[in-house]
Amino acid sequence: MDLYVYSDESGVFDYLHNDLFVFGGLILLGNNAKEIASRQYIAAERVIYSSGKYKKGYELKATHITNKEKGKLYRSLNSYYKFAVIIKEKSVLKNIFENKKSKQRFLDYAYKVGLKSLLKHLIKKGLIDPKVSNTLIVNCDEHTTATNGRYELREALLQEYKIGTYNMNWDHFYPPILPSLTGVNVNYCNSAKQTLVRAADIIANRVFFCALNGKISDIKSENLILTYLP
Repeated sequence: MDLYVYSDESGVFDYLHNDLFVFGGLILLGNNAKEIASRQYIAAERVIYSSGKYKKGYELKATHITNKEKGKLYRSLNSYYKFAVIIKEKSVLKNIFENKKSKQRFLDYAYKVGLKSLLKHLIKKGLIDPKVSNTLIVNCDEHTTATNGRYELREALLQEYKIGTYNMNWDHFYPPILPSLTGVNVNYCNSAKQTLVRAADIIANRVFFCALNGKISDIKSENLILTYLP
C-alpha cells in the first residue's frame, strides 16, 4: 500500500524574530483514500469560490483568505489523520541557527519525529500493518531546497522508519516502525497544482495560529497528533 503524506510549514525558522515554527500535514492510506480526500477538499474550495470574492484559479492559501474561510477548509479535513510539529524556537540550541546546513538538519529531524508519531498512532490503531510492504510518498510544498537537501530528508526518513536508529549518547537502539517499507519518495510540489498540499498549508497555519495564541485545546482531537520540540 502507498502511504501518501502531504505537508507544509508555517512561520519562519529564525529565533531572533519568531517564537514558533510549525510543520503540519495529513496522511492518506492508499490511492483511493487520496483521490477521495482531494475531491472533498476541492468541493470545500468551490464553496468559497462560489461567493464570488475570488476569481477562479486564485490559490486559496492560508495567507490569502479570511479566518472564517480557513476554518471552513480546516473542518473539511476533520475525518482525516493529521500531524503537526510545534517548534519552540527560543528553546532550540542557538548554534543550530548558525548555518543553513545545521538548520536543515534540525528541521529534517523535527519532520521525521512528527510524522513518526502519526505513523505509530496508525500502527497502534491497526490502520497500518508494519509487516506489510508499504511505500511512503512524501509531498511537501516547494521550497528553495537543494537537490541534496531533498535526498538527505529521504535518507533520514528511510533510516528512521525502516532501519532504526542508534543513540550513542544513551547507548540505545530505536527499532524501525516500518521494517517492511519498500521505499521513500520525497517530492516538492507547487501547491497551486497540488490540492492536498494546499490542505496541508491550512493545517500548518491553523496549528501555528492556535499554538501562538494559547488555543491548542480548540483543535485537539484523536485525528491530530501533535509533537512539541525541543
